[in-house]
Amino acid sequence: MSIANTPLPAADVLGVIRNRIFDEIAVGDTACMERTLTAEDVQLFAMLTGQTESPPRDVPAEGAAVAHTVVPNMLGSALIGALLGNELPGPGAKHVGQTLQFLAPVRVGDLLAVSVSVVSRDVNQHRVKLACRCVNTDGAIAISGEADVIVPTERVEVSRNALPDMRDGDGEAGLQRLLAYARSLGPIRTAVVHPCDALSLSAALDARADGLIVPRLVAPRSRLEAVAAEAGLTLNDVEIDDVPHSHAAAARAVALAAQDEVEALMKGSLHTDELMSAVLRTDAGLRTKRRASHCFLMQTPAYPRPFILTDAAVNIAPSLDDKADILRNAIDLAHTIGVTCPHVAILAAVETVNPRMAATLDAAALCKMADRGQITGAVLDGPLAFDNAVSAAAARIKGIVSPVAGQADILVVPDLESGNMLAKQLEYLGGAISAGIVLGARVPIVLTSRADLRASRLASCAVAVLLAHRYRMVPP
Repeated sequence: MSIANTPLPAADVLGVIRNRIFDEIAVGDTACMERTLTAEDVQLFAMLTGQTESPPRDVPAEGAAVAHTVVPNMLGSALIGALLGNELPGPGAKHVGQTLQFLAPVRVGDLLAVSVSVVSRDVNQHRVKLACRCVNTDGAIAISGEADVIVPTERVEVSRNALPDMRDGDGEAGLQRLLAYARSLGPIRTAVVHPCDALSLSAALDARADGLIVPRLVAPRSRLEAVAAEAGLTLNDVEIDDVPHSHAAAARAVALAAQDEVEALMKGSLHTDELMSAVLRTDAGLRTKRRASHCFLMQTPAYPRPFILTDAAVNIAPSLDDKADILRNAIDLAHTIGVTCPHVAILAAVETVNPRMAATLDAAALCKMADRGQITGAVLDGPLAFDNAVSAAAARIKGIVSPVAGQADILVVPDLESGNMLAKQLEYLGGAISAGIVLGARVPIVLTSRADLRASRLASCAVAVLLAHRYRMVPP
């Protein structure tokens, strides 16, 4: 925000907002602010105003190009009100009247310039009139009018408190909802493969205590008991399949799944390749017509909804056919968690097809496969750079008209290296909570890292519960 002409009493470093008293205000004084409007702004405005349409009027519908969705007119009016209440005149002012004309549309992704300017003063009533204006990204005046305000004659100071977090992107709340729903379905029988360190063993026992799984530990009994004793854990009432080493543990766990004695596998302290090699053996009985792939289900405070990132753990350099199966698996997961028509962004470094960049060619081919019915159940677009996939403003600035831009539910990465780096950046720098799961086999496979937090391990088990219950009705 900025103020022109007469200087305002500045907010101090503690976040105190001070008003302009009447005698400090002159004709021509101006305050202004800029805000890039997002789909989340529209959704929150609809919630606050109690819009009841489904979807609410002016809120992006399934398949809509978010970057060109028109924002409700009164959202701009609310921003004018915020400028009057916070800056000019500021706290203590009484807003007694306003006239507005709505002259041009404002869209998601617009950088909206909001300004108020004093046009007259009434000394007897301590009232001022201010011209109000909102200008959209195209430079057109979207909203124009006047506000009539009674201004205090004494100083008013208030704290600039942060607003409550109303976003759906609250990761901890989202995790609790996921766990509660998974518990309501009932625990699933799960083979925990070689949990021979304190982290993986405690994760299995935590998931049991949380009502998510009935664990069957497949590992050398002597090692399990030693780990449990050192970590202060108890193995009472836990079934154990005593095997000599990690290779045997993987083979035994896969056999249990193939014989329908367990409904899921959970990785312990063995290497991912060791477990997946046993799962993918042609004679193991767990392969399906799909290629196995890994999905991270993630939620970060910076994004208003959970999303799926794939594949960041199994397929190193997937071919076009591999990516088609990676996509199908991710779409199945989205359906399982309740996203009926997920928006899929196929990521590349750029948003245009470049023959020298294989990822852009694959993205274009996958979109055409969806057009021809070879991939169903979702809305696809690509190639999209990461910024365009998650930011409607970025897409609009670049002139991208897309039903996916700014509201992606699934992010498909070009290869494992880029996906793994992106996932870890989101987790360690973006505060994301994640769940890791492998799809494409007859049973879901909980695949977590040794560095994962307890919350991520529980979330992964919860996703496995949802998938296992789905597979009872619709086998993969």
